[in-house]
Amino acid sequence: MTRIPWWRNAVVYEIYVRSFADADGDGEGDLQGIRSRLGHLRDLGVDALWLTPFYRSPLADGGYDVADYRDVDPRFGTLDDFDALVADVHAHGLRLIVDIVPNHSSDRHPWFQEALAAPPGSPERARYIFRPGRPGERPGEEEPPNDWPSAFGGPAWTRVDDGADGAGGGEWYLHLYAREQPDFNWRNPEVHREFEDILRFWLDRGVDGFRIDVAAGLFKDESFCDLAGRDRRVSNGPIYSRPEVHEVYRRWRQILDGYDGDRMAIGEVWTDGPEDLALYLRPDELHQVFQFDLQLAPWSASAFRDVIDAAMKAVAPTGAAPTWVLSSHDSIRHLTRYEHPAGIPGTERARAKAALLLLLSLPGSAYLYQGEELGLPEVTDLPDEARQDPIFERTGGELAGRDGCRVPLPWSGEAEPFGFSPGGVRPWLPMPPEWAPMTVEAQASDPSSMLSWYREALALRRRLADDLPEDLEWLDSPGGTLYFRRGPLTCALNCGDNPVRLPSGTPLLTSIPLYGDLLPGNTAAWLRTP
Repeated sequence: MTRIPWWRNAVVYEIYVRSFADADGDGEGDLQGIRSRLGHLRDLGVDALWLTPFYRSPLADGGYDVADYRDVDPRFGTLDDFDALVADVHAHGLRLIVDIVPNHSSDRHPWFQEALAAPPGSPERARYIFRPGRPGERPGEEEPPNDWPSAFGGPAWTRVDDGADGAGGGEWYLHLYAREQPDFNWRNPEVHREFEDILRFWLDRGVDGFRIDVAAGLFKDESFCDLAGRDRRVSNGPIYSRPEVHEVYRRWRQILDGYDGDRMAIGEVWTDGPEDLALYLRPDELHQVFQFDLQLAPWSASAFRDVIDAAMKAVAPTGAAPTWVLSSHDSIRHLTRYEHPAGIPGTERARAKAALLLLLSLPGSAYLYQGEELGLPEVTDLPDEARQDPIFERTGGELAGRDGCRVPLPWSGEAEPFGFSPGGVRPWLPMPPEWAPMTVEAQASDPSSMLSWYREALALRRRLADDLPEDLEWLDSPGGTLYFRRGPLTCALNCGDNPVRLPSGTPLLTSIPLYGDLLPGNTAAWLRTP
């Protein structure tokens, strides 16, 4: 019998480190806080944790601007704290995945500080992407090297002061994200060697895998041609999914395979279609890539089916398993996305429960985002002065940014900080007072709570997992629904508002009680197939 690696069918829980649990009382989550709450994750029934960046960082972009890839930021703890966390995670029977950010560093990284102090054409600047500007419309005016936009708003280029003429003139550096996040030059072998060493540093400390940020963006077209209105994320365009990137992951795969324990890598990859996605999943490259379309899909049976078909088609030629996600630190929480257009109260909660059954019944791995097990909604009314996402600043407040899904978790008590921080310290983002009934403490002993629902669904999935094949069979179903079978399990999802007749089978778990043999609207059911 072929041994199945742990990650292939795992349920992975994403921890946004700054917002999970605060142990030292500074209002920000930390590694010791995570250690103190591992029992919650074990009891929830997940298989692994994914930590967002905890490295030294000015936090211009929530830690995705790394100043030192081999150390823990003091606000999150120490390397000793990290080693203790790894040991505790493994003692709880869990695995640990950490974020790695290879596309860009912080502008405070020693390499970039050396580049700013060095002249154009120097080896120090060759680690990043510096380019001369181009003439502007008026004499003496200079424009960025091309028309590439930053994903956070504004141009993707910032000019530096080289001090050549005392007038602030100088080269421009590329940053696909915030100006504080200069892009590395992956055509420089020194960058390759540096990140291979970083991988080994954390593998030697016992991590089980890496989530690769901006995995498709490392190489840029050497011509630096204008986009001229094209989508910046187009595959094999000037910016993303250049063919050279695959050699990086072949080398990284060799490093991972050199360690025992099924070490793995999952890429944050946006592509145009299944053919390009499959390139990242070749047997000598990444183990998994995120498939975001379920996260982006509206509450619609036909949309969900299209997404599932496309995702299964994408991985089929590779032998890899699909990877599913409904929410993350970069997206509006799905409970809020699933609000009824007519504003019918409670519908979003019912839909979120049903969506979990859909997620957990699909082949492959499922990634959960902290707080969804509590039914947390997006916080949409954060005061402007509290927001810290660079998207808010770069767009002049036109876009709210991602702070609303990053508000710290409520653990206990009746008022802020709801057990997140000791001593009543105010957290780094304000917590809504209406979260009092949503704390872990309030939900843990309530059999009707969202937390109890997640525990029940995850426990049942674990019991069924070994008997489920890696494909699915679509069944005939009424309009507005989708029914499919995986061996002994049938999943039925009703995205409409009216009841429909269930497919044949013995009910195992339903997101809300059935009406006899009818499946209510905005409900899902698992049935044992006859």
